[in-house]
Amino acid sequence: ENGDDDVTLKILYCGVCHSDLHTLRNDWGFSFYPVVPGHEISGVVTKVGKNVTKFNIGDRVGVGVLVGSCKTCECCEQDLENYCPRIIFTYNSYNPDGTKNYGGYSDMIVVDQRYVLRFPDNLPLDAGAPLLCAGITVYSPMKYYGMTEAGKHLGVAGLGGLGHVAVKIGKAFGLKVTAISSSPQKESEAINRLGADSFLVSNDPEKMKSAIGTMDYIIDTVSAVHPLLPLLSLLKVNGKLVTVGLPNKPLELPVFPLVMGRKLIGGSDVGGMKETQEMLDFCAKHNITADIELIRIEEINTAMERLAKSDVRYRFVIDVANSLS
Repeated sequence: ENGDDDVTLKILYCGVCHSDLHTLRNDWGFSFYPVVPGHEISGVVTKVGKNVTKFNIGDRVGVGVLVGSCKTCECCEQDLENYCPRIIFTYNSYNPDGTKNYGGYSDMIVVDQRYVLRFPDNLPLDAGAPLLCAGITVYSPMKYYGMTEAGKHLGVAGLGGLGHVAVKIGKAFGLKVTAISSSPQKESEAINRLGADSFLVSNDPEKMKSAIGTMDYIIDTVSAVHPLLPLLSLLKVNGKLVTVGLPNKPLELPVFPLVMGRKLIGGSDVGGMKETQEMLDFCAKHNITADIELIRIEEINTAMERLAKSDVRYRFVIDVANSLS
């Protein structure tokens, strides 16, 4: 039911995030079945509660990774709801009254107005939906860690759902961007389709050696277990490596290159509501969307199998409305 502070959405599109797959397979060990995934949700408002002032029926809106927080802690007061200790995720999470949350693989959702985002008019609802997770997950650390200075050199490790958006956002900030991937066949796409300045094959020792000490920043989007030492070696003195992928096992932390180069390794989650809206507006201004493959809901199992093999360029999006028609 729609409460006084709630917005009801008719879901038109929902992105398929790698986190959906991790949760379905219980890779992280905290899945509560049954699970209905989906946290890259876009659609239109069909109903608003009497206290809702930000949205009207018919508005184009989105819902991302979170749908609730305590609203009173230090993080919430600083617009960092995503770090609230009582965060309520869009799915695989429980509300304070004990009811369970289900995500965007659905035709509708009801969300407190604080956690609903306005879609700019020129941002398409289908290719814009993945920005609600993939976009903010790379935008937030770039802003927080100061990885936005035009002319600096950014490496993007991993060219999947997050990585391909990071390339586009990095270019919009005026950075020189190098895509770092273990798949040589992605070079043409990275440069000609996504706009990267150069391409580096991460398992080619000669190419990696030639790039040692050339990068100011690296965003590591790889979600599988992988060595950090080769990436750290690419950084200049004072370089920053920020990891946003979530491998299901710990990564080995080599301390010597950190100490000898005064380098930094950091992490980052999605952003709070204010920053996520800022990201959507930024992407609309710079015509940034995800590269998507539109699917019907009955194709989701095949899509999950392909996602597990990284066989997607670069984000599946469920065409919810047409799946149900």
